[in-house]
Amino acid sequence: MTTGAGYTFGQDITEQFNHVNGLSFVARAHQLIMEGYQWTHKQGVVTIFSAPNYYYRCGNQAALMEVDEQFGSTEGQDVYQYCNFIRFDPAPREDAGQQGKRQPDYFL
Repeated sequence: MTTGAGYTFGQDITEQFNHVNGLSFVARAHQLIMEGYQWTHKQGVVTIFSAPNYYYRCGNQAALMEVDEQFGSTEGQDVYQYCNFIRFDPAPREDAGQQGKRQPDYFL
């Protein structure tokens, strides 16, 4: 299975999509965001990335979006007050116990 490059879209498409579907915003994932999350298109889209230090080399933070139970009964601009983002850094790597093991050259 191969994956495509995806689609790009602008604020105009976001506004149209959200309006037609009765949404305040779209929450999406699976795109590296250095700060863990990012609002775009005038808060029409939020991208959340939950893997800190992606591939052990990107140095990025991760985030989770916590949604309050009042979110579902709210419309318009008020929905944003019920979204809380929790950012976190990667856990320290523990290399203890790995010192005696050496990876064979053919895996490098």
